[in-house]
Amino acid sequence: MTTLLRNINDEVFRTYIFWAAVLVVKMLAMSLLTGRQRFRKKVFANPEDIQPNKKGVAPKFDDPDVERVRRAHRNDLENILPFFTVGLLYMLTNPEPFIAINLFRAVAISRILHTIVYAVVVIPQPARGLSWGVAYGATAYMAVKTALFFL
Repeated sequence: MTTLLRNINDEVFRTYIFWAAVLVVKMLAMSLLTGRQRFRKKVFANPEDIQPNKKGVAPKFDDPDVERVRRAHRNDLENILPFFTVGLLYMLTNPEPFIAINLFRAVAISRILHTIVYAVVVIPQPARGLSWGVAYGATAYMAVKTALFFL
């Protein structure tokens, strides 16, 4: 195992850590964005979140703007969390630094763009699909290369 750890290029590792931290901040921001939408639209999912003087107001689960942000956040969970694991494992394969660094950048920038075109400034397809596809493809590439390395 220590031989594998020696395979990790310092620049690749630092780049992975940087972009992983950026993606964590981005995912944390999604919670704030959801809250902002809820307060802006006065749409709350829990009865205790509704102001006491708002009689007759019930929790609501189907506001399109709130749900759009929630779907974008869920999409992050489905795609960024696998990147964290696969990116770390990929570093153990002693990849070419140029390729690894640019894969990490591609995933992070694509995921940020995905959020922008999906939940912040809605842009018609194929913007969302392309931004999703770049990150998905890069993560899949790293997963396959890692699996083949350890085969």
